[in-house]
Amino acid sequence: MKSNQKYLLIILASIIGIAAVYFSLNDVGTTTSEQVATPTESTDQSSVYLTLSDMKGNAVAMDSSKLAFINVWATWCGPCNAEMPSIQKLYDHYRENPKIAFYVVSDENPATVTNFLQKKDYKLPFYLYSGNYPEPLNGNAIPRTYLLRKGEVLIEQVGAINWNDPQVFELIDKELAL
Repeated sequence: MKSNQKYLLIILASIIGIAAVYFSLNDVGTTTSEQVATPTESTDQSSVYLTLSDMKGNAVAMDSSKLAFINVWATWCGPCNAEMPSIQKLYDHYRENPKIAFYVVSDENPATVTNFLQKKDYKLPFYLYSGNYPEPLNGNAIPRTYLLRKGEVLIEQVGAINWNDPQVFELIDKELAL
């Protein structure tokens, strides 16, 4: 009987150890003020404009009067990380232009995103969103990027690309001239 109890204790300790590693790597079970704030889900599923949360948990409505660049990504996504430097360069090129707004959106835990951003030193406008995306922005792959104008999806790009490309600048410049 003692032998069975010993094996049972070893199995129980292993399960607890695995759970501890899982929760520590996924920032689950810790509560910070950043984690308590939940991104707001858009209530109007017919609109492509989302109500997001900034990294401090404040609600942010997308500006529908501007050309909108939306990139949906995750910290764990290799292709997302591969294209992020080119998105930073695209943003740097247009950051002073009042006719365009950038939204780099994740549905991950705020602490996970914040830790990632501190390591990478990106200066992009990062936001959080949870819930279902409206149909025109709904997809099961990341990264996915959209260019919106007046409620319409002008461009949908699924997968990573080089956003620091003269053809991309030309396309955005053309849309900004309208």
